[in-house]
Amino acid sequence: MTPLQGFERRDGALYCEQVALATIAAEVGTPTYVYSASAIAANYRAYDEALQGAPHEVHYAVKANSSLAVLALLAREGAGFDIVSGGELYRVIQAGGDPRRTVFSGVGKTAEEIEYALESGVGSFNCESEGELALLRDLADRLGRRPSVALRVNPDISAETHPYISTGLTEHKFGIPLEQAERIYGEFRRYAPLALDGVSCHIGSQIFDLGAFQEASAKMLGLIDRLAAAGLSIRRLDLGGGLGVSYKPGQISGSIAEYGRRLREALAGRGFELQLEPGRSIVGQAGALLTRSLYRKQNGEKVFVIVDAAMNDLIRPSLYQAHHEILPVVEAERPRILGDVVGPVCESGDFLARDRALPDVLPGELLAVATAGAYGFVLSSNYNSRPRAAEVLVEGDQWRVIRERETFRDLIRGETC
Repeated sequence: MTPLQGFERRDGALYCEQVALATIAAEVGTPTYVYSASAIAANYRAYDEALQGAPHEVHYAVKANSSLAVLALLAREGAGFDIVSGGELYRVIQAGGDPRRTVFSGVGKTAEEIEYALESGVGSFNCESEGELALLRDLADRLGRRPSVALRVNPDISAETHPYISTGLTEHKFGIPLEQAERIYGEFRRYAPLALDGVSCHIGSQIFDLGAFQEASAKMLGLIDRLAAAGLSIRRLDLGGGLGVSYKPGQISGSIAEYGRRLREALAGRGFELQLEPGRSIVGQAGALLTRSLYRKQNGEKVFVIVDAAMNDLIRPSLYQAHHEILPVVEAERPRILGDVVGPVCESGDFLARDRALPDVLPGELLAVATAGAYGFVLSSNYNSRPRAAEVLVEGDQWRVIRERETFRDLIRGETC
């Protein structure tokens, strides 16, 4: 099974919805990111439906894929948004998202970003330190605002995931230790500019064990009970995102429906609002990166397939040693080879796959890098002065460029000699 949603093969050719990827490559060029609108919408709806019967809001994590067209699609579906910067808030607003249904997370908010969020009417803040709380209090007081605030509590839970995307242990920079949270709630509850009415946690990303989420929710409910006994009423619980997706055939991701059922059961009768912030599980499998083979070379026993996409386009394999399936856009009967798929960037770490069994790819052939809808384009750069890729959104039998490919002129915009 291909780890893609909204994509399928027809007579050996790979399609996104009803559009052949070869057609897009012929007209737009490569490298190009391609996204399925129907898959993105369906994944959002799966979360919303899984939580029916419980007060809830689903906030899409903008950092996973912040393209305006993707945000606009989700806004039309009714999604709220989770942001971690002022720039992400600007994107949400430009895409038609509602600031009142936006939660501002992140460990290093600046005064300028907080002020922009308050003036824009952002609905809630997840704060990660006493210093941030004090700054938010002072700015809210000066602007005459009273934002809803949650402390992001670090539950010290080890989620089985890559260390770079694990966030729930005390050794990580995120959140406030559980044992300090009650004191901070008690000290800040008296400050009128803040409605300290939420509790938040986030244990990491790409998590398959639903038990880790249950453990985190149990710790947060225990904290809420202790705060209630001390006279502080909590109206919302933010449990973050983190549900994993399949990058390899046979890898089983967690069920959104089962995830929602367990959360509904844990919160039954509590009466407060549940907030979730999924990102990868909404867009990850709904996107692919199109690339074209440039050359084949062999150094001793080592075979290299050199393509026109590189680590500046998709850094996950180099940064996380992440696996992405690499699929021929047009299948044909051919022998298989074992080789590395690498890009043109001048780094030995520039690879999309290593020691991968592949069809015998010839120069000029198209490949699709699967499960690239999350943390793909958003992590891209202009390293080696390479223009960033184009992005395309497919809706049924229609498709459109939602971000034009950068030009050399774009590379030097804002610079002077």
